[in-house]
Amino acid sequence: MKPWCRSMTVMAALLAGTPALADPAQQIAWANRLTWGVTPVAATGALPGSDRWLDAQLSSSDATLPQPAADQVAQMRIVREPLAQIVVELDAQNRDSNAILDPDKKKAARDAYQKAMNAVVDEARARSILRDLDAPDQLREQMTWFWFNHFNVQAGKRDVRAMVGDYEETLHAHALGHFRDLLEATLRHPAMLRYLDNDQNAAGRINENYAREILELHSMGVGSGYSQQDVQELARILTGVGVDLKPETPRMKPDLLPRYVRAGLFEFNPARHDFGDKHFLGRTIKGSGFGEVEQALDLIAASPATAHHVSLRIATVFMGDTPPPALVDRMAATFLHSHGDIAQVLRTMIRAREFAASLGGTFKDPVHYAVSAVRLAYGDRAIRNPQPVINWLNRMGEGLYNHETPDGYALTSAAWSGPGQMATRFDIARQIGGGSAGLFRAPGAPADAPAFPQLQNALYYDGLAATLSAPTRSALGQAASPQEWNALFLSSPEFMRR
Repeated sequence: MKPWCRSMTVMAALLAGTPALADPAQQIAWANRLTWGVTPVAATGALPGSDRWLDAQLSSSDATLPQPAADQVAQMRIVREPLAQIVVELDAQNRDSNAILDPDKKKAARDAYQKAMNAVVDEARARSILRDLDAPDQLREQMTWFWFNHFNVQAGKRDVRAMVGDYEETLHAHALGHFRDLLEATLRHPAMLRYLDNDQNAAGRINENYAREILELHSMGVGSGYSQQDVQELARILTGVGVDLKPETPRMKPDLLPRYVRAGLFEFNPARHDFGDKHFLGRTIKGSGFGEVEQALDLIAASPATAHHVSLRIATVFMGDTPPPALVDRMAATFLHSHGDIAQVLRTMIRAREFAASLGGTFKDPVHYAVSAVRLAYGDRAIRNPQPVINWLNRMGEGLYNHETPDGYALTSAAWSGPGQMATRFDIARQIGGGSAGLFRAPGAPADAPAFPQLQNALYYDGLAATLSAPTRSALGQAASPQEWNALFLSSPEFMRR
């Protein structure tokens, strides 16, 4: 028996809550669902689907990347410098460029500022792709992508480009923790406050943008029972929650200073806060300062509507357009009795028989398609240049940090299965199948290496082939070259699902 098959057989024996998996094709399906895609690397130890693997994924914080990806990330400015330093320096560069009177010098300074801003967000995108491709904590990486989409911000708004890498890092840290902590972490992050304009929300000048999205998108969901008055009251609660790039404490009455809160760029300014009592979600919240925000978040996170809305979205992204309502209800129950423990909610879903029955039936969105294709083609080699993957995501309409509205990218298959989308995927399949597409071209290197991948390998013959329909096998049999075979396989209906 092949070593890969032996390892997969061990995994099958370790599965809990699911029938014994006799064929490697089903075992591959677990890897495709719980990671960013199966790779040709010979498996060792516990594999996706086993109790040991799942326990490690839900409890481990190991995000160590292999070389040279680890070196590439370590050299990034977003890793070497704290968020406040980056944002303040870029803001100063922006203000200096605006003060220049000479038109030519002003243009040069503006161009330099835009280049610096783009360099920071480009680093964040590169790090995100490198982690998806090679990080050992694959379930955390998938959930980081999910949470970014759930708590979406767009890099192009205001100065969010300078903040988005740290914002994603914040989501990464809380991806498997408690939802209440995650909700507050996003509320305290300047990227979210800038994106939804809560830094402009003050007593007498109420801005409801962020309050509305917290209830409508981030927690309870549309039609879950909250009212327009709840939105208005939450907006009042959030007055004074904002961003401050200046190091000094703003001027205010002495009696307000004890209520001032500052953490990095995050600020709660009591001089901008509405201290009147609020009536929110059926409760009275007395005017006290930032403690009102804490009370509101407690009510939101403990709501059964939040438990159901978040559970449904998690189930949809993993299991497809219409996850079984009974399973979503069990996930929501776990959410409530565990006080929003995301890891426990995931365990409830993954260990359900309905989850096992859904393997191989979820249509891949662009990110899952592109990353899984590269992992399958080159999972045994370290990618040096993630830019081709970033470009493919832009072409497929799911570019990282690009979605303009707070609702994030669509989770349902209809958004990603149209003729134009499929034509783009076929072209990307040809690029990956016919060569390495620049993925291994290090900065300054004259050429790319290696050549096209060998997808007709042991992984294919020992498992992947069994997942293919007769029409797909027939089409592959007519390929005129290995490159064409690769492109056909990566374009197949079976590869489009996970």
